[in-house]
Amino acid sequence: MKMLPVGYIANALVCNAALRSRTRVRASTGARRRAPRALSETTGTKRGELATSGCVKPLQITGGGKKHNKNMLYPKLVASLLRSNPRNNIRVSAGRCRTTAASPKSRDETHQRIAGCPVVEAAPVELISGTRHAESPPRSAVHVDFENTQEAYRSKGNVELLRSLLVFKLCTIDVLVEKNKELMDLTKKVLGQWMFEKLMKMTFYGQFVAGEDHNSIKPLIQKNRAFGVGAVLDYSVEEDLTQEEAEKKEMDACVSEAEKESSVDRREKKYKAHRQFGDRRGGVTGARTYFYADESKCDKQMETFINCIRASGGASTDGFSAIKMTALGRPQFLLQFSEVLVKWRQFFNFLSAQQGKSDMTVLDQKLELEQLKESLSAMGVGAVDDKENWFTGEKLGLSGTIDLLDWNGLIDDTTKISNLLMVPNLQTGHLEPLLNKFTAEEERQMKRMLQRVDVLAKHAVENGVRLMVDAEQTYFQPAISRLALEMQRKFNREKPIIFNTYQCYLKEAYDNVTVDVELSRREGWYFGAKLVRGAYMYQERNRAKEIGYEDPINPDYEATNRMYHKCLEFVLEEIDQSRKANIMVATHNEETVKYTLEKMNEMRLLPTENKVYFGQLLGMCDQISFPLGQAGFPVYKYVPYGPVNEVIPYLSRRAQENRGFMKGSQRERSLLWKELRRRVLGGQIFYTPAY
Repeated sequence: MKMLPVGYIANALVCNAALRSRTRVRASTGARRRAPRALSETTGTKRGELATSGCVKPLQITGGGKKHNKNMLYPKLVASLLRSNPRNNIRVSAGRCRTTAASPKSRDETHQRIAGCPVVEAAPVELISGTRHAESPPRSAVHVDFENTQEAYRSKGNVELLRSLLVFKLCTIDVLVEKNKELMDLTKKVLGQWMFEKLMKMTFYGQFVAGEDHNSIKPLIQKNRAFGVGAVLDYSVEEDLTQEEAEKKEMDACVSEAEKESSVDRREKKYKAHRQFGDRRGGVTGARTYFYADESKCDKQMETFINCIRASGGASTDGFSAIKMTALGRPQFLLQFSEVLVKWRQFFNFLSAQQGKSDMTVLDQKLELEQLKESLSAMGVGAVDDKENWFTGEKLGLSGTIDLLDWNGLIDDTTKISNLLMVPNLQTGHLEPLLNKFTAEEERQMKRMLQRVDVLAKHAVENGVRLMVDAEQTYFQPAISRLALEMQRKFNREKPIIFNTYQCYLKEAYDNVTVDVELSRREGWYFGAKLVRGAYMYQERNRAKEIGYEDPINPDYEATNRMYHKCLEFVLEEIDQSRKANIMVATHNEETVKYTLEKMNEMRLLPTENKVYFGQLLGMCDQISFPLGQAGFPVYKYVPYGPVNEVIPYLSRRAQENRGFMKGSQRERSLLWKELRRRVLGGQIFYTPAY
């Protein structure tokens, strides 16, 4: 091993004291959310290690319940190092290093401050003491056996296994799936309402829905909890609208009064409502759809979400609840706000290209301030005083550059609801209102939507429930993600409460994840993400082709898989470094789950740290969920509930989704048969789960 003399370290410490740079190293007593080896949130170092970038930074030592002064005398620190290492050497071990800076911008500023100071090469440095080993005992890797059917189906009785086999087999019969709604209507007429409900509860409803109301779902939630599986409650009642009714509702809700009256159309076609795609249910099997009727209906849907949050808080201490933004307000606002955000992003890309930085990654694109001012002046964007106010103060730091996150902060003032939505016109270079005016009622509708979101977040905090914001179509998603981000900034200060959803079938998924993680680093809040592949692929592709804009979806399934794993690995590395990121791996793909477990083992990230969660739908992939739960991983089932008649649209989608899933893989059915045979041959014909 390479040896460094303590005196070399001491010189760097003294030099750094004069420069007064700051970083904090916390003792493990204040780090209950991180692994025992984690020492510093800001530097990414491990216990017993000092990470150095440039000069070694002054230390803030905590321990024994007392906090020592950050400007403690360095001779005392050096003396303690000498006492703990009488041979006057510090052993340096090789380790996997990642950048310790919050951003490239931060690194630039750091180098400006430490110019001329002796530099110690960045490497993990293990402090040797006479009372503690330099290396923590190795952790054994956690392995999960997805072939062990006895463990996978321990929570299921034989009747439940037979029901699963029957339902999954029916889902492979094309004519039954394609005509499922007509067949259910016919069955209801022939058998009557009471018999129809009994039949549904014995088959599809019993497989995919937990119960009719908050009380009836409790036994299932408690049973799953006993076997290590939590719940994400989702009230799955949907309107049973015809296509014509859905199209009319959508067009009425997405076209403003100003657009109806104006002869000038400045809107991008992607962010306008189109009647042929007004029924947003078309081609979608994996997500529920809300259609706007009026404000009172939005209030009722908010109350439904509040009841879900309360039920989740009452059923467990670590539950989730899911919400959709389109249920909480008029979608016109989401369309308009999404267009504003995208146009400002395009303007940033345009200015970045002017400075020759278009080929860089999104966070490496930094606009030089002076060039930016000249460009804006030449284009006539903003008054002189406005530009001076934009580019001064805390938004810039010390670097003299602006990156995408700084840029997003600059547009806050122009996108407040109280003002017109202003967007840059790349042809004229001027800021223009997206619409000529809003009516007073439209203004109130926008504000009410934001108020409903805030009410739900506050109820989640009060009930100890984490709130998951579901992803939706790409023409709504920029606004949805921005609102979720604002909720995280407000409510995720002490622990992760709000989780945003990232759809990895999108080409821009990785950029979205990295930008949001970077913002959480800079501002110091807990990043929460749910990672999915996506539910709107066919609809999105058809809409892009028909209307004439770039297809936002990755070219094939393999590209989506690569994107999913790329985003997942990035967040896992962030967890490994800071312990302030949290992710739900929402997938039915067994290989992705195995990939996640492999990465967690490589990073020595324990399931008990509750940083990585897993999620599957109720009634599907129990061979993944329950082995994970029994191995100690936090795993959750998306638990739909609601009256039988009112969840038929949900059950129809489940049948369609399972058709492709079951035809593509016989694995789940073969495992069910294997466990049933094992029980019959082992004399467990009347097996009942014990918990």
